Amino acid sequence: MSGHSKWSTIKRKKGAIDAKRGKVFTRILREVTVAARLGGGDPAGNPRLRAAVQEARGNNVPNDKLERAIKKGTGELEGSVYDEVTYEGYGPGGVAVLVETMTDNRNRTVGEVRHAFNKHGGNLGENGCVSYMFEQRGYFSIEAETMGEEDFMELALELDAEDFTTEQSGYELFTAPDAYNGVREALEQRGIEVSSGELAMVPKTLVPLVNDKLPQVMRFMEAMEDLDDVQNVWSNFEVEDNTLPSS
Repeated sequence: MSGHSKWSTIKRKKGAIDAKRGKVFTRILREVTVAARLGGGDPAGNPRLRAAVQEARGNNVPNDKLERAIKKGTGELEGSVYDEVTYEGYGPGGVAVLVETMTDNRNRTVGEVRHAFNKHGGNLGENGCVSYMFEQRGYFSIEAETMGEEDFMELALELDAEDFTTEQSGYELFTAPDAYNGVREALEQRGIEVSSGELAMVPKTLVPLVNDKLPQVMRFMEAMEDLDDVQNVWSNFEVEDNTLPSS
Protein backbone atom coordinates (compact mmCIF):
# COMPACT_ATOMS: atom_id res chain seq x y z
CA MET A 1 0.00 0.00 0.00
CA SER A 2 2.98 2.32 0.39
CA GLY A 3 2.92 2.92 -3.35
CA HIS A 4 -0.32 4.85 -3.02
CA SER A 5 1.35 7.11 -0.49
CA LYS A 6 4.13 7.98 -2.90
CA TRP A 7 1.46 8.73 -5.50
CA SER A 8 -0.33 11.06 -3.08
CA THR A 9 2.93 12.88 -2.40
CA ILE A 10 2.95 13.87 -6.06
CA LYS A 11 -0.69 14.91 -5.72
CA ARG A 12 0.13 17.19 -2.79
CA LYS A 13 2.85 18.82 -4.88
CA LYS A 14 0.47 19.19 -7.80
CA GLY A 15 -2.15 20.68 -5.51
CA ALA A 16 0.30 23.36 -4.45
CA ILE A 17 0.97 24.12 -8.12
CA ASP A 18 -2.76 24.45 -8.78
CA ALA A 19 -3.25 26.84 -5.87
CA LYS A 20 -0.23 28.91 -6.81
CA ARG A 21 -1.54 29.39 -10.33
CA GLY A 22 -5.10 30.19 -9.31
CA LYS A 23 -6.64 27.33 -11.28
CA VAL A 24 -8.65 25.74 -8.49
CA PHE A 25 -11.81 27.82 -8.89
CA THR A 26 -11.79 27.53 -12.68
CA ARG A 27 -11.33 23.77 -12.63
CA ILE A 28 -14.05 23.20 -10.04
CA LEU A 29 -16.59 25.56 -11.64
CA ARG A 30 -16.16 23.92 -15.04
CA GLU A 31 -16.82 20.55 -13.43
CA VAL A 32 -19.93 21.97 -11.74
CA THR A 33 -21.23 23.33 -15.07
CA VAL A 34 -20.65 20.07 -16.95
CA ALA A 35 -22.11 17.96 -14.15
CA ALA A 36 -25.24 20.13 -14.10
CA ARG A 37 -25.57 19.94 -17.90
CA LEU A 38 -25.30 16.15 -17.93
CA GLY A 39 -27.34 15.28 -14.86
CA GLY A 40 -29.46 18.28 -13.90
CA GLY A 41 -29.02 21.10 -11.41
CA ASP A 42 -30.21 19.31 -8.24
CA PRO A 43 -27.24 17.90 -6.30
CA ALA A 44 -29.54 15.53 -4.40
CA GLY A 45 -30.38 13.69 -7.61
CA ASN A 46 -27.05 14.15 -9.37
CA PRO A 47 -24.12 12.38 -7.64
CA ARG A 48 -21.51 13.95 -9.88
CA LEU A 49 -22.83 17.44 -9.20
CA ARG A 50 -23.06 16.70 -5.49
CA ALA A 51 -19.39 15.72 -5.44
CA ALA A 52 -18.44 18.86 -7.37
CA VAL A 53 -20.44 21.08 -5.02
CA GLN A 54 -18.78 19.44 -2.02
CA GLU A 55 -15.37 20.09 -3.54
CA ALA A 56 -16.34 23.70 -4.28
CA ARG A 57 -17.40 24.32 -0.71
CA GLY A 58 -14.29 22.61 0.59
CA ASN A 59 -12.21 25.05 -1.46
CA ASN A 60 -14.23 28.12 -0.41
CA VAL A 61 -15.71 28.81 -3.83
CA PRO A 62 -18.18 31.70 -3.34
CA ASN A 63 -21.85 30.66 -3.43
CA ASP A 64 -22.73 33.15 -6.15
CA LYS A 65 -20.10 31.69 -8.48
CA LEU A 66 -21.30 28.18 -7.66
CA GLU A 67 -24.93 29.04 -8.40
CA ARG A 68 -23.99 30.74 -11.68
CA ALA A 69 -22.00 27.67 -12.76
CA ILE A 70 -24.99 25.42 -12.08
CA LYS A 71 -27.35 27.73 -13.99
CA LYS A 72 -24.94 27.79 -16.95
CA GLY A 73 -25.02 24.02 -16.95
CA THR A 74 -28.82 23.83 -16.88
CA GLY A 75 -29.16 26.52 -19.53
CA GLU A 76 -30.69 29.17 -17.26
CA LEU A 77 -27.71 31.40 -18.02
CA GLU A 78 -25.67 31.65 -21.19
CA GLY A 79 -22.18 30.20 -21.13
CA SER A 80 -19.65 28.16 -23.05
CA VAL A 81 -20.47 24.51 -23.72
CA TYR A 82 -17.58 22.33 -22.62
CA ASP A 83 -16.82 18.83 -23.89
CA GLU A 84 -14.86 16.34 -21.82
CA VAL A 85 -11.86 14.95 -23.69
CA THR A 86 -9.14 12.73 -22.24
CA TYR A 87 -5.72 12.46 -23.87
CA GLU A 88 -3.21 9.69 -23.26
CA GLY A 89 0.48 9.31 -23.81
CA TYR A 90 3.92 8.90 -22.33
CA GLY A 91 5.83 11.65 -20.55
CA PRO A 92 9.57 12.00 -20.04
CA GLY A 93 11.14 8.88 -18.61
CA GLY A 94 8.38 6.78 -20.21
CA VAL A 95 5.82 7.47 -17.47
CA ALA A 96 2.18 6.88 -18.42
CA VAL A 97 0.03 10.02 -18.46
CA LEU A 98 -3.72 10.69 -18.61
CA VAL A 99 -4.77 14.29 -19.29
CA GLU A 100 -8.40 15.15 -18.55
CA THR A 101 -9.66 18.31 -20.23
CA MET A 102 -12.84 20.34 -20.59
CA THR A 103 -12.86 22.36 -23.76
CA ASP A 104 -15.01 24.52 -25.99
CA ASN A 105 -12.49 24.13 -28.83
CA ARG A 106 -11.05 20.66 -29.37
CA ASN A 107 -8.57 21.74 -32.04
CA ARG A 108 -7.03 24.32 -29.72
CA THR A 109 -6.84 21.91 -26.82
CA VAL A 110 -5.27 18.98 -28.67
CA GLY A 111 -2.69 21.35 -30.16
CA GLU A 112 -1.72 22.68 -26.73
CA VAL A 113 -1.60 19.21 -25.18
CA ARG A 114 0.50 17.81 -28.03
CA HIS A 115 2.89 20.76 -27.79
CA ALA A 116 3.38 20.16 -24.04
CA PHE A 117 4.14 16.48 -24.63
CA ASN A 118 6.61 17.23 -27.42
CA LYS A 119 8.34 20.12 -25.65
CA HIS A 120 9.11 18.05 -22.57
CA GLY A 121 10.27 14.85 -24.24
CA GLY A 122 6.99 12.93 -24.24
CA ASN A 123 4.63 11.58 -26.86
CA LEU A 124 0.87 11.99 -27.25
CA GLY A 125 -0.57 8.55 -27.95
CA GLU A 126 -3.78 6.95 -29.21
CA ASN A 127 -6.88 6.47 -27.07
CA GLY A 128 -6.44 3.42 -24.87
CA CYS A 129 -2.64 3.36 -24.96
CA VAL A 130 -2.27 3.90 -21.18
CA SER A 131 -5.78 4.13 -19.69
CA TYR A 132 -5.78 0.40 -18.91
CA MET A 133 -3.02 1.12 -16.37
CA PHE A 134 -5.39 3.21 -14.23
CA GLU A 135 -8.66 2.68 -12.38
CA GLN A 136 -11.11 5.22 -11.03
CA ARG A 137 -11.38 5.22 -7.23
CA GLY A 138 -12.65 7.54 -4.54
CA TYR A 139 -9.71 9.08 -2.72
CA PHE A 140 -9.46 10.91 0.61
CA SER A 141 -6.46 12.13 2.56
CA ILE A 142 -6.62 13.05 6.25
CA GLU A 143 -3.91 14.85 8.22
CA ALA A 144 -2.24 12.79 10.96
CA GLU A 145 -3.10 15.31 13.68
CA THR A 146 -6.81 14.83 12.98
CA MET A 147 -6.92 11.45 14.74
CA GLY A 148 -4.79 8.60 16.01
CA GLU A 149 -3.75 5.76 13.74
CA GLU A 150 -5.90 3.16 15.52
CA ASP A 151 -8.96 5.41 15.33
CA PHE A 152 -8.33 5.92 11.62
CA MET A 153 -8.05 2.18 10.98
CA GLU A 154 -11.33 1.60 12.82
CA LEU A 155 -12.90 4.35 10.73
CA ALA A 156 -11.67 2.76 7.50
CA LEU A 157 -13.28 -0.53 8.48
CA GLU A 158 -16.54 1.17 9.47
CA LEU A 159 -16.72 2.91 6.11
CA ASP A 160 -15.93 -0.29 4.17
CA ALA A 161 -12.93 1.32 2.49
CA GLU A 162 -11.43 -0.73 -0.32
CA ASP A 163 -7.93 0.20 0.79
CA PHE A 164 -6.18 2.56 3.18
CA THR A 165 -2.70 3.69 4.12
CA THR A 166 -1.15 5.09 7.28
CA GLU A 167 2.02 7.13 7.41
CA GLN A 168 3.48 9.67 9.81
CA SER A 169 2.41 12.53 7.56
CA GLY A 170 -1.19 11.39 7.23
CA TYR A 171 -3.74 8.79 6.21
CA GLU A 172 -5.50 7.83 3.00
CA LEU A 173 -8.78 6.10 2.17
CA PHE A 174 -9.64 4.53 -1.18
CA THR A 175 -13.23 3.65 -2.06
CA ALA A 176 -15.25 2.32 -4.97
CA PRO A 177 -16.32 5.20 -7.25
CA ASP A 178 -20.01 4.79 -6.43
CA ALA A 179 -19.23 4.88 -2.70
CA TYR A 180 -17.37 8.19 -2.87
CA ASN A 181 -20.26 10.54 -2.05
CA GLY A 182 -21.53 8.37 0.80
CA VAL A 183 -18.10 8.17 2.40
CA ARG A 184 -17.58 11.93 2.04
CA GLU A 185 -20.92 12.59 3.73
CA ALA A 186 -20.10 10.10 6.48
CA LEU A 187 -16.79 11.89 7.16
CA GLU A 188 -18.56 15.25 7.30
CA GLN A 189 -21.18 13.89 9.69
CA ARG A 190 -18.40 12.71 11.99
CA GLY A 191 -16.73 16.12 11.84
CA ILE A 192 -13.58 14.70 10.26
CA GLU A 193 -11.75 17.25 8.15
CA VAL A 194 -10.54 15.96 4.79
CA SER A 195 -7.44 17.63 3.36
CA SER A 196 -8.15 16.22 -0.10
CA GLY A 197 -11.05 14.28 -1.57
CA GLU A 198 -11.85 13.43 -5.18
CA LEU A 199 -12.66 10.78 -7.73
CA ALA A 200 -9.17 9.96 -8.93
CA MET A 201 -7.59 7.88 -11.67
CA VAL A 202 -5.24 5.80 -9.55
CA PRO A 203 -2.45 3.82 -11.24
CA LYS A 204 -2.72 0.07 -10.74
CA THR A 205 1.07 -0.15 -10.41
CA LEU A 206 3.70 2.53 -9.92
CA VAL A 207 6.90 2.93 -11.91
CA PRO A 208 10.00 4.03 -9.95
CA LEU A 209 11.47 7.16 -11.48
CA VAL A 210 15.21 7.56 -11.83
CA ASN A 211 16.16 10.66 -9.85
CA ASP A 212 17.81 12.49 -12.72
CA LYS A 213 14.48 12.31 -14.63
CA LEU A 214 12.47 13.83 -11.77
CA PRO A 215 13.03 17.55 -12.60
CA GLN A 216 12.07 16.96 -16.23
CA VAL A 217 8.92 15.05 -15.25
CA MET A 218 7.86 17.70 -12.74
CA ARG A 219 8.36 20.47 -15.32
CA PHE A 220 6.22 18.48 -17.73
CA MET A 221 3.47 17.96 -15.13
CA GLU A 222 3.50 21.66 -14.22
CA ALA A 223 3.33 22.73 -17.87
CA MET A 224 0.41 20.39 -18.55
CA GLU A 225 -1.48 21.43 -15.40
CA ASP A 226 -1.00 25.07 -16.38
CA LEU A 227 -2.95 24.72 -19.64
CA ASP A 228 -6.31 26.49 -19.36
CA ASP A 229 -8.38 23.54 -20.59
CA VAL A 230 -6.74 20.90 -18.40
CA GLN A 231 -8.72 19.64 -15.42
CA ASN A 232 -6.47 16.85 -14.13
CA VAL A 233 -3.22 15.14 -15.02
CA TRP A 234 -2.66 11.61 -13.73
CA SER A 235 0.57 9.64 -13.94
CA ASN A 236 2.06 6.43 -12.59
CA PHE A 237 5.53 7.46 -11.47
CA GLU A 238 6.85 6.88 -7.96
CA VAL A 239 9.44 8.90 -6.06
CA GLU A 240 10.48 9.21 -2.45
CA ASP A 241 9.11 12.17 -0.48
CA ASN A 242 12.51 13.69 0.15
CA THR A 243 13.42 13.78 -3.55
CA LEU A 244 10.57 16.10 -4.51
CA PRO A 245 11.65 19.63 -5.38
CA SER A 246 10.40 22.31 -3.02
CA SER A 247 7.50 24.60 -4.01
